[in-house]
Amino acid sequence: MAESGLLSPRWREVWEQTPRHRFIPDPAWRQLRRGCELVTGRERMDLIYSDEPVVTQLDHGEPGGPGIATSSNSQPSMVARQLSALDVRPGDRVLEIGTATGYVAALLCRRVGEENVCSVEIDGVLSARAEANLDAEGLHPTIRVTDGELGLADRAPYDRILSTCALREVPPCLAGQLAPGGVLVAPMTDVFYGGATVRLVREDDGDLVGRFFHGASYMPMRSHRLEKLGPPDTTTARRRETGLDPERLYPLGFALYGSARLPGVRMTHGFHQGIRTVWLQADDGSAAVAGGGTVTVYGPRDLWAEVDEVESEYAALGCPDTESFGLTVTEHGQHLWLHAPTGTIRASA
Repeated sequence: MAESGLLSPRWREVWEQTPRHRFIPDPAWRQLRRGCELVTGRERMDLIYSDEPVVTQLDHGEPGGPGIATSSNSQPSMVARQLSALDVRPGDRVLEIGTATGYVAALLCRRVGEENVCSVEIDGVLSARAEANLDAEGLHPTIRVTDGELGLADRAPYDRILSTCALREVPPCLAGQLAPGGVLVAPMTDVFYGGATVRLVREDDGDLVGRFFHGASYMPMRSHRLEKLGPPDTTTARRRETGLDPERLYPLGFALYGSARLPGVRMTHGFHQGIRTVWLQADDGSAAVAGGGTVTVYGPRDLWAEVDEVESEYAALGCPDTESFGLTVTEHGQHLWLHAPTGTIRASA
């Protein structure tokens, strides 16, 4: 990571003082495309010291569940990118949302001082384990069990806020607890894209403004998780050929643009029988499945035609990349923009 520019000399020093394996419980799992795989022995240490996330809890710790990851130690390179974007300085007051194993809190303690670090975790068992991990390192930041949406008001304001879980919207409490000129770094997620990390700065008027800078797939904040939609009405299925290759919908830049143009439409990428496939769905029962040169649409809306039109707009704009997009958060909500805060992306009619 240092050789690739992700770690400054100061951060590398902190990283080397904080061995990752001391924060990983046993058992631990590797995240696979479908489910999680238990890792043990040497394979476990190989995973811990690879550039991969390590799943540290399944099914909120409840036995007999389906084996869904509910907490993890994040991918090291992503942690490094987030901390670099956070741009902390010694003495900065920092709030972390999502303590998990305590690893990121430990890194922050060694960079800004333990007395300046607060971390909140909604899961009491995880919080207790993290506090024990930090105690073993001789580190004693403020750790609280609470919903990350609420932040930690009694220690506010903060110069920096870092969320280690994905947000659908920036909670008003977090925006309000950030000091003027302060920085918030968070992975954002939307029904149209899997995840993108944004760096926001609080302006004098209280608005938070900043740019996306990298793709990121994080577990959503618990209160920001989506309910599954029901299946589409297959009696309305219409199949046709299409010239829109699903590969053109894969770039994160398009997904950010599409999320603003088609609010509420869900998009999922995957492979079916080795063919890149895209699934679209809306809450009115409309849906579309496309791949291999054909598309099948369902319900009252032709979602594929709508996405085709939005992709044409995106191409006409020159296919802007992730860093071309930004986010503004006000007391009235949030909206995406292109190139500059004045370039608000409006929803399609």
